[in-house]
Amino acid sequence: MEILELPIQTEHPPHDIENIKKGLPLRRILLKVTLFFIIFSISFHLPNQVTEIQKRERTIQEILSVLESRQTDMSSVAKEDLAEAIYDEAIRYNYDPKFILALIDTESNFYNWAVSKAGAKGLMQIMPYVAQDLAGQLGIEWMGDRTLFNPYLNVKMGIYYLSELLKYFDHDLGTAVTAYNYGPTYVRSLLDRKEKLPLDYYKSILSVYQTL
Repeated sequence: MEILELPIQTEHPPHDIENIKKGLPLRRILLKVTLFFIIFSISFHLPNQVTEIQKRERTIQEILSVLESRQTDMSSVAKEDLAEAIYDEAIRYNYDPKFILALIDTESNFYNWAVSKAGAKGLMQIMPYVAQDLAGQLGIEWMGDRTLFNPYLNVKMGIYYLSELLKYFDHDLGTAVTAYNYGPTYVRSLLDRKEKLPLDYYKSILSVYQTL
């Protein structure tokens, strides 16, 4: 019986296979280096992100404590949501949230349904014709008093309005806050005539701010 010899390959493997084998260690090294830099980048930025989150939560709790210490007409849940809104909108326009708290305290004493003799409404006491214009700029649906007496929208519009006044008056906070109270047209007229601004309102806010 004839024995068949199985063919045994004695030639070298194809060159492309050898190249692949040679390339594997290099790929592993590149992958490890890439993973190292990704992990390093995450570990470098993560502490800052954690710190910012902690700072946000701590400040919101401080705002909430102020809201709970006042006789407001809002529920506990509404106060929590408002505390977050005040923080987020203040940070958006580079204000200390506690300064915004002092402004709200001075304007309405945190009473959401407050209406001034002149007709300004809500937490930040915005005149309806001003609020309607602000709502348009911010993409907020204007529904009259329903918009003004929405505490979150009122705060959003009020802080934005203050930021616009700050830009208009060359980033002078005292002048911008005075214009918030007296109106920008009146304040501009005083400046044009080089008359002294009535800064009592601004000083009263600073006084409240220092107690928060």
